[in-house]
Amino acid sequence: MDLVLNPVAAVGRGVLSACRTVGAVALFALQGLSHLVRPPFYGRLFLRHLVEIAYFSLPVVALTAIFTGMVLALQSYTGFARFNAEGAVANVVVLSITRELGPVIAALMVAGRIGAAFAAEIGTMRVTDQIDALTTLSTNPMKYLVTPRLLAGVVALPFLVVVADVLGVMGGWLIGTTKLGFASLSYLKATMDFLQTMDVVSGLVKASVFGFVITLMGCWCGYNSKGGAQGVGAATTAAVVSSSILILALDYVLTEMFFAR
Repeated sequence: MDLVLNPVAAVGRGVLSACRTVGAVALFALQGLSHLVRPPFYGRLFLRHLVEIAYFSLPVVALTAIFTGMVLALQSYTGFARFNAEGAVANVVVLSITRELGPVIAALMVAGRIGAAFAAEIGTMRVTDQIDALTTLSTNPMKYLVTPRLLAGVVALPFLVVVADVLGVMGGWLIGTTKLGFASLSYLKATMDFLQTMDVVSGLVKASVFGFVITLMGCWCGYNSKGGAQGVGAATTAAVVSSSILILALDYVLTEMFFAR
């Protein structure tokens, strides 16, 4: 009997633990968002985090996007050549980049960079009692540490995704015109004719959601870290892994919302 009950009990404990974690994260997010409408406001902190996320993440997002567009064009051409449909390369590149790859690739790059940085910074403050010191100084830690980061993530990611979209499409255009034999004007015309407003809007909405998730998980994992340097390392790893998984899961959910018929 124990052979049957022990695995069931383990699964039950895992489910309950996951539910408690989801509830704790949801309450943490609501608490952080509630401070957006309650003074005081730390505008300088928001701007600092906005620059940190948007400006300093540009190089890695730009390089990733342009090479993704180049590879996508090359692979699409190779596949479509089997069906004599090479002319659809421009359409596939712009659709894939604006709807999916631009937001997802940019978010994953930012999760690896910013999610880890936020978790490490706040986690270090937690294990060295700096967060408790903020409370002693009558400064709300959620308002000071979490809320500016959440808002900066929501604002910064759409900007990065716009850059990723442009550079991803440009990467496909470069390969299409220099290696695959497309005429530049015809490639650009096919791109613009096929692109629709909803394709871009859906990507930007995804970007805002992903930016919120990245900063939320970075802040939450850091805020609840414990155990000294080892705990900070574990919080950093958890922030990156959980953000990446949530990005991919929410990408599917949002795609269903926008494009399911």
